[in-house]
Amino acid sequence: MDKRRKTNRVDGILLALVLLLLILGLVLLYSTSAYNGRVKFHDPAYYFKKQLFATALGLMALYLVSQMDYHKIVRFAVPIYLTSLALSTAVLFFGQEYNGSRRWLALGPLSFQPSEFAKAAVVIFLAKIIGDEKKKKDSFWFMAKTMILLLPIVGLVGTNNLSTAIIILGIGVILIFISNPRYLPFVWVGAGGLGFVGIFLSLESYRLERLAIWRNPEKYEKGFQTIQGLYAIGSGGIFGKGLGSSLQKLGFVPEAQNDMIFSIICEETGLLGASLVIIVFGLLLWRLMVNATHAPDLQGALICGGIMGHMALQVILNIAVVTNTIPNTGITLPFISYGGTSVLFLMGEMGLALSVSKYCRIR
Repeated sequence: MDKRRKTNRVDGILLALVLLLLILGLVLLYSTSAYNGRVKFHDPAYYFKKQLFATALGLMALYLVSQMDYHKIVRFAVPIYLTSLALSTAVLFFGQEYNGSRRWLALGPLSFQPSEFAKAAVVIFLAKIIGDEKKKKDSFWFMAKTMILLLPIVGLVGTNNLSTAIIILGIGVILIFISNPRYLPFVWVGAGGLGFVGIFLSLESYRLERLAIWRNPEKYEKGFQTIQGLYAIGSGGIFGKGLGSSLQKLGFVPEAQNDMIFSIICEETGLLGASLVIIVFGLLLWRLMVNATHAPDLQGALICGGIMGHMALQVILNIAVVTNTIPNTGITLPFISYGGTSVLFLMGEMGLALSVSKYCRIR
């Protein structure tokens, strides 16, 4: 039997979980952003409408990508990766600056973050590089060579967005781990990764400042956001204050609809609502893992595993930042935080996972 024969049916459970997250995200975003929208733009639905437009585009991307054969997409992995390098280079020279970071490229009235495209490009690129490798994949040279191929995009993205660079490195380690039957070499890979992150931290003083703020947020003016976020989490209790009833979003947590949105979710929906969001993310990761396990070939497994790793890293890092478990990184919560570029490319990644699911023998 041909292991790559299509079933012509996407994974309905995975699709349902993605749609559930989209609906949850839109509801929670409107509740969180209505105050800022009314104050800044005289429209409580300002952020909601922009996110809804991006979500519509994302649904189109999900459908189109899911109808493609992922093997054909992987054939264009190198051009896709080179395009991400070009866009990440362009943003350094022509990018728009917002809140002190140059991360956006403008295309007429629209703008997007090349770093979001880079995450998807790296998953596809590594699926091809690792999947096409004929030699042993457990050698140190193979692991080192694969990580070296990522250094250009990590360096370009890390110039203005260290947190995304860490996620890209994490995706690389996860995909090498999936293809490697040995565990010990990952001690060296982890040590090398920590060393690389340490060098990046030392290059800019503001990154070291974030470490100091994390340790003692009450001693620094910039620790205000962290402290207010913790107040929001603590005041929500078990059942929360109710949707739209947050006090901390009234200017105490700046830009509450972005990376600190989870603190407002905790305040408005309590431990119960926050746990529900985490459970839905957990189910999504589980379903991606199931598809990776039952993929017909290594490339399919790497695609689903890379998307799962991307999602897991971003969710864990966001919640860890909001709870002050790690220093502030500016990582958003997938599908829920405000950001059209993020939603669009996340939906493209989900479409790619659904494309792989057409070849899986599980339902």
